[in-house]
Amino acid sequence: MKQYKLSAWPDLPAGFHRTAYRRMLHQMSHRHVSVRQLMDESGLARSAVMQFLETLSEREQLDERNHAAPPSAFGKLFPMMLWRRAFTAQRPM
Repeated sequence: MKQYKLSAWPDLPAGFHRTAYRRMLHQMSHRHVSVRQLMDESGLARSAVMQFLETLSEREQLDERNHAAPPSAFGKLFPMMLWRRAFTAQRPM
C-alpha cells in the first residue's frame, strides 16, 4: 500500500480550489497518508483522489513510499504470551 506526503506546498489550478482538496493537502503536509485516508478525510471518490495525487506527482511535489501492512494481532501479543508463560511456570504450587 502506498502512502503520500507533500514535499512542497503546491500552487493549484482553479479546479482544485475546494475544501476537499485543502483537507487532503493539510493531511499530507503533516504525515504520509494512504489513498483510503485521503478519501475518508475529503469525502471524494477514489478516482478524484488519484487524479489529484497524479497532478501533484507530475509537479514533483509529492513524496511516495510503500508501506507494509500492519502486523497481525498475534504478532503483537506473542511476546506477552511468552512473558506470561515464563512467570506462570515459576509459581510455587
